[in-house]
Amino acid sequence: MGGKQRDEDDEAYGKPVKYDPSFRGPIKNRSCTDVICCVLFLLFILGYIVVGIVAWLYGDPRQVLYPRNSTGAYCGMGENKDKPYLLYFNIFSCILSSNIISVAKNGLQCPTPQVCVSSCPEDPWTVGKNEFSQTVGEVFYTKNRNFCLPGVPWNMTVITSLQRELCPSFLLPSAPALGRCFPWTNVTPPALPGITNDTTIQQGISGLIDSLNARDISVKIFEDFAQSWYWILVALGVALVLSLLFILLLRLVAGPLVLVLILGVLGVLAYGIYYCWEEYRVLRDKGASISQLGFTTNLSAYQSVQETWLAALIVLAVLEAILLLVLIFLRQRIRIAIALLKEASKAVGQMMSTMFYPLVTFVLLLICIAYWAMTALYLATSGQPQYVLWASNISSPGCEKVPINTSCNPTAQLVNSSCPGLMCVFQGYSSKGLIQRSVFNLQIYGVLGLFWTLNWVLALGQCVLAGAFASFYWAFHKPQDIPTFPLISAFICTLRYHTGSLAFGALILTLVQIARVILEYIDHKLRGVQNPVARCIMCCFKCCLWCLEKFIKFLNRNAYIMIAIYGKNFCVSAKNAFMLLMRNIVRVVVLDKVTDLLLFFGKLLVVGGVGVLSFFFFSGRIPGLGKDFKSPHLNYYWLPIMTSILGAYVIASGFFSVFGMCVDTLFLCFLEDLERNNGSLDRPYYMSKSLLKILGKKNEAPPDNKKRKK
Repeated sequence: MGGKQRDEDDEAYGKPVKYDPSFRGPIKNRSCTDVICCVLFLLFILGYIVVGIVAWLYGDPRQVLYPRNSTGAYCGMGENKDKPYLLYFNIFSCILSSNIISVAKNGLQCPTPQVCVSSCPEDPWTVGKNEFSQTVGEVFYTKNRNFCLPGVPWNMTVITSLQRELCPSFLLPSAPALGRCFPWTNVTPPALPGITNDTTIQQGISGLIDSLNARDISVKIFEDFAQSWYWILVALGVALVLSLLFILLLRLVAGPLVLVLILGVLGVLAYGIYYCWEEYRVLRDKGASISQLGFTTNLSAYQSVQETWLAALIVLAVLEAILLLVLIFLRQRIRIAIALLKEASKAVGQMMSTMFYPLVTFVLLLICIAYWAMTALYLATSGQPQYVLWASNISSPGCEKVPINTSCNPTAQLVNSSCPGLMCVFQGYSSKGLIQRSVFNLQIYGVLGLFWTLNWVLALGQCVLAGAFASFYWAFHKPQDIPTFPLISAFICTLRYHTGSLAFGALILTLVQIARVILEYIDHKLRGVQNPVARCIMCCFKCCLWCLEKFIKFLNRNAYIMIAIYGKNFCVSAKNAFMLLMRNIVRVVVLDKVTDLLLFFGKLLVVGGVGVLSFFFFSGRIPGLGKDFKSPHLNYYWLPIMTSILGAYVIASGFFSVFGMCVDTLFLCFLEDLERNNGSLDRPYYMSKSLLKILGKKNEAPPDNKKRKK
């Protein structure tokens, strides 16, 4: 009965792989897979390129990089090349008339004349009453106050220029930030018409400077990076060496290291049980019970009752018991996992080029992100500039019949000059036209392109590495039977035959990720109006999509391994990989958890080691260093430390992702090896001697068996 039931279970997850005398590892003669999806992907990429070209033709990212004056001309470019800064005649008009955040979102366009200047004012100045009758040349030009709008005549009276708002009535000591002149926070503003509250002005300036004062911080950050960049590179080099050494040493210390990690987990749980017991015993003696506390929303109050620590003690004890039982009954499978880790380290040592393949993936990912960012920026800035008539006070005499906010030409002379301060100012970019009306759709297309290309690049890396490591496992005589250039061969083969399959798997994952992004956007927009039931439903949806994404990533990863070995399409490969894993589900769980634990420890070792060294070095806490090794003087010593830690994590993740892919590939090959072969003369195992010893099996084929040579 037991054998019949086991056969039925095996049949539910497909039949074991049969012996094939012609199989010699990754097949050589293969054909293109998922051609339709390949064509669709190439057409999509072609459309993505067209979107980029359209964005480049119609976009104008200068409006994000450079400020504009009242006529729409860029400061720091063209005729204003020597005038990189923008000066507001009356910056208080944009501080007091609207919200600072709204002003920043609108490109800092304020209802006041704006002019490009070569330098910001350094001294406070206000037009005196005795200067009203003088000329602009005498008051402004000869005193090196070149802050009037371009083209103001030399002989125009000052009072006329002020009435028409052609020149500023006051100047404040300012500093450039984001290409604009902003007044200092400690300056005393002059008495301005309509403004009586100096505190409001000071608060407005402070708020504006606080929201846009990134310049000083950015300069200090730049100085710190300029002083410490080579030491950061040294720290990243240390992270690279530590990651490489950790993977190579696994061949020698994988068993003891896994044992230490398992004992460490058991020790932590045991200490947790002891600590909970001590807390429970103390509170029990005091008589602190939950019946005395009652129900409260203050969760910290539950720490003072004995039932909380009793529940924690029971949970930890159950976890400790489960882990001990797992170690007792699954010790054989843990030994197999350790042997596979050693074999993976050996494979990486034989093919060191695979350790640096993440650099290729990183460059491709960087290209995809940079292309999307530039395309999105150009699309967001597409449209023709629009200019409208504007006056500071439309109720002034002579302005009654002026069509305010109507379109105008900034290069033409204004006909109606009786309205004081009448100007043709830049309003924004038009949203009319086919391209402008389609910007949202094109941005959606770009986001889809970003996700699809990123997932395809990651899939390419997984499939290429799987092909290289599979060629290692299925080499009967190692290293003689390993191909000369396994990584290059796998890369060319994957691109030539399986672009469509990779695109298919990447598309499935992309659709799920897009659904998650849309759900997060909806949740963000409706967060303030949701009731508890709606929030619970939304949380369940997000949890389900998260689980679905994790499952698809797991399935895709194993499907790419089968594609690299057999060259079949995505669906068949995914099905075969899933069935093979389900037939060996216990081994899968054990190997996955052991590998995760080991790689987590490796990352912790690399990142922690680099972080500690960086902290002691950049904070100047390592005495006795020579002049050449002295830590630099920094404004923020934590900045290079955090950069080094982040870089070390990226490097460790890149190296360990290769090792994880190697383990997964060798594991699938190992499972198929068990099903295909039996160790006889005609069907010898390809696995290493350590795995054969653990399984209690042996090969009857002699070591010089020529049949297994490729």
